[in-house]
Amino acid sequence: MARMAPTAAPQPHSAAPRPRRAATALAALATAAVLAGAAAPAAYADGPAAPPQPKLPKGLYGDKDPQYDGVWRQSLALLAQHTVGVRPATAAVDWLAGQQCADGAFTAFRADPGKACDAGTLRDTNQTSAAIQALTALGGHGDAVQKAVGWLKSVQHPDGGWSSMPGGQGGSESDANSTAVVIGALAAAGEKPESVTAKGGKSPYDALLGFQLGCDAKDGERGAFTFQLKNAAPNADATAAAITGALGKGFVVAPAGKDAGQPVKALDCAKGGAPGRGADARAAVADGGASWLVGQLDANGQHLKSAMPGAEQQPDVGNTADTVVALAAGGHGAAAQQPLAWLEKNATAWAKQNGPAAYAQLVLAAHATGTDPRSFGGTDLVAALNATGPAPAGNSATSPAAADDDDTKDGDGGGIGLWWVIGVGLAVGAGVGFLISGRNKNKTGL
Repeated sequence: MARMAPTAAPQPHSAAPRPRRAATALAALATAAVLAGAAAPAAYADGPAAPPQPKLPKGLYGDKDPQYDGVWRQSLALLAQHTVGVRPATAAVDWLAGQQCADGAFTAFRADPGKACDAGTLRDTNQTSAAIQALTALGGHGDAVQKAVGWLKSVQHPDGGWSSMPGGQGGSESDANSTAVVIGALAAAGEKPESVTAKGGKSPYDALLGFQLGCDAKDGERGAFTFQLKNAAPNADATAAAITGALGKGFVVAPAGKDAGQPVKALDCAKGGAPGRGADARAAVADGGASWLVGQLDANGQHLKSAMPGAEQQPDVGNTADTVVALAAGGHGAAAQQPLAWLEKNATAWAKQNGPAAYAQLVLAAHATGTDPRSFGGTDLVAALNATGPAPAGNSATSPAAADDDDTKDGDGGGIGLWWVIGVGLAVGAGVGFLISGRNKNKTGL
C-alpha cells in the first residue's frame, strides 16, 4: 500500500515514512513531529506551541495539516473505501483530482489549486503514484491518470528506478520505496512495468531487484531490501514495499485466505540466489524478502519491532500491517495469520491516533487476507475511516460487500463507484509503514 512516505520517528507510509535514511535521532524526531501531527507523549506536552492549523479544504480526509501527506492520505482513503464497496463522496474525489499539476504530477498539498504549479512546487512520485492508483480504481479520470503516468516516465532515473522528489528537488538517487510504489501505479494504470525503460534500457524491476541484499550479505540480512544502495542496510519498510513491487502489485492485493499455505522460501544461495529479471526470478526475490520479514517478527511471531537509537523497542504497527499485505501478495496467507491477529487486537488505537491513512492501511491489510474490515478485532474499520472525511455517496452495486447490503437494492451504484493505502508516533510510538511512503525519506533502518 507502500509506501506510503515521509520521514518519521520509529515505526509510519508509510507513509509513513517508508524510508529511513541518514538523519540523526533528533532530526528524525523533529521531522516526525512536523510531518505526523500525531499526539505527542506527555513528556513533550510543555514544548513550543504548534503553529496555527490551516483551514482544511472541503472534501479532504483527516483533520491534521495536509502539507506533507494530503494527496497520500486522500488517495489511500478513497482506494480503501472503493476496495470494500464504499462509493466515496464526490467532494473527496474532486479534491484529489484537483490537486494535479498541469504536467501530470502531484505534490503533497496545494492550498490553492487555482494557482499553477511552478518550478518551486515539490512534485512527488509517491503522492503521484498513490493518486494514480486511487483515480484508476474509481474510474472516470483516464486523462488525469495518463498525464500522471507520463510525468512518472519523464522523471525515471537511468537505473530504471525513482526517488521521491526527482530532479533538482533533492532526489538524485533511486530508492526501493519510491520505485515499488511507482511500479504499483504503472500496473494499476494498465502499463507493463518491465516495458517502462530508461534511456539506457533499464526497467523498474532492474532497479528494484538491485536493492535486495543477496547471497553475499550476512546470514541475517539475506533477502532484505535496503532503502538506497548507499549505506545499504536491511530495512523492513523498504522490504515490504519491494515485495509487492517485485510481484507487480500495488496497494490493493487480491485476498489470500488463511489456508493459502504457499511456503515462505529464503533465498537459495546454494543455487546462487535468484538470478535473472523474469517473473520467476522476481517471485523468488519476493519470497526472499518475505522470509526475511518473517524472521524479523518478535519471539511470538506477531509483530515487527521499531526503535530510534537509544529508545526502547516498541511494536511497529505500520510495518507489521505492511508485512501482512506483503505476505498475502506472495500467496503466504497462512504465514500472515499471526501478525494479522496481533493487528486485530492492538492496531485500532494506533489508527485512531494517526487518521485516515492508518485506517486505510488496516482496511487493505484485512482485504489482502480475506478478513472482514467491518469486524476487525471488534472495530468497524470502514465506518471509522468514513468518519474521518465527508460522508460517502453510497455503496457500489458491483462490490461483493455491497451485494448483501439492503441499501444497494435501489440500484444506485453508478458513477465513480462502479469501476471497481502521516501520522507517526514519536520515540515511544508505533510506526506507520507505507502510510507516508511518499515523503522525505530520512529514517534510520531497523
